[in-house]
Amino acid sequence: MTETRQSAARRGTNLPRMGDFNLTVILDAIRRSESGLSRVELAQIVGLSPQTISNISRRLLDQKLIVEAGKEGSGPGKPRTILRLNPKGMYAVGVHLDPSIVTVVLLDLVGAIVAKDMFVTPRSHEPEEVVAAIAECVERLLADSGVPRKLVAGIGVAAPGPIDLERGAVVGPPLLRGWVDVPLQAMVQEATGLETTMDKDVTGAAVAEIWAGTPGGTDSFAFFYLGTGLGAGLVLNGEVYRGSSGNAGEIGHIIVDPDGPDCFDGCGMRGTIATVLEPVRIVGSAIEAGVLPPFGDDPTAADFQEAFARLNRLVGEGDERAVEILRAAAQNMAWAAAVVGNMLDVGRMVFGGPFWGPVAEFCLAVMPDMVNDLLATRGIHRVELVGTGFGDDVGAVGAACLVLERALAPRAERLLLGG
Repeated sequence: MTETRQSAARRGTNLPRMGDFNLTVILDAIRRSESGLSRVELAQIVGLSPQTISNISRRLLDQKLIVEAGKEGSGPGKPRTILRLNPKGMYAVGVHLDPSIVTVVLLDLVGAIVAKDMFVTPRSHEPEEVVAAIAECVERLLADSGVPRKLVAGIGVAAPGPIDLERGAVVGPPLLRGWVDVPLQAMVQEATGLETTMDKDVTGAAVAEIWAGTPGGTDSFAFFYLGTGLGAGLVLNGEVYRGSSGNAGEIGHIIVDPDGPDCFDGCGMRGTIATVLEPVRIVGSAIEAGVLPPFGDDPTAADFQEAFARLNRLVGEGDERAVEILRAAAQNMAWAAAVVGNMLDVGRMVFGGPFWGPVAEFCLAVMPDMVNDLLATRGIHRVELVGTGFGDDVGAVGAACLVLERALAPRAERLLLGG
């Protein structure tokens, strides 16, 4: 009982770390400005004194995280020096682990892709073999890019959920055979020698939208990640909400069809997202309807992705049966999105993931009206539905952004005393 009370107690403020927190606040303000900010503008935005702004700006300049990018000013008085992020001041590696393809990117400080590589996930799915391939790819990427290793802040790994965030372990993702309680974070760190962080792929995608997305677009939104299933990344007031174990957004048990099939894990519910909206299920429905040919023995994740893309091509060709299947899937996705929207009252919904690209055009043509008609706030404001600007790379970009976010984003926990 005593231990429980202690863990739930509020922590005191670590005032000596206030300077570091203020540094991240200023860096974040500069990052969010598309054209950069002057010291005077920074003082107005973040509420710190001009002297504090000057001191912290000097620290950031010395650390080469920002640069002075010319002067502006047409009125009376001294022209103001504009401060912007230095793209070459820090780098991060992102790894997106997918059952069929592993994508590795090198990101600079502003979130631009400096280098990228991909390889087919080893068919054995053995964790040791996969990690060895990741380490080899990372080393090749760094060598080819010419980026000094000392400027790489670390590696972020985006993995299919569920995960044990505290231990950096993958618990049991679909379509990754044998991945039960795999300590992926520690394995990658040992294999590469670079500090490693890990999170769910959908959480990483949400962080990508915050860190490297449209400037000023870090309000409250939901990121819907269409992979082997549908997950949601939740961003509230510019910060990702991860939940108590790092598994927030596992929306697979939302009921979208009460008359649908029993949930696959025996929870007793019917017609959940996991049973009617997984791309594997959609492809299965198309095969049963004779729209797609059946698979051969032991189909892989890549086979399902190709079949899903083929279904969408048939939609584009006007195949009525394919259109009916995809429209039903879009309606189910709209119901799920509306449940999340009604619960969180977000102003924006972003969609992405490895299975999103083929259906993006169709879904964004029919879903906005579907979702907004289902929202309780439909008479107050309209929620925007958009696709991610990172395409198929969103998982890997998000993984790298996890490193930048943990290193540089202003978070209240930075001010708390350690345990």
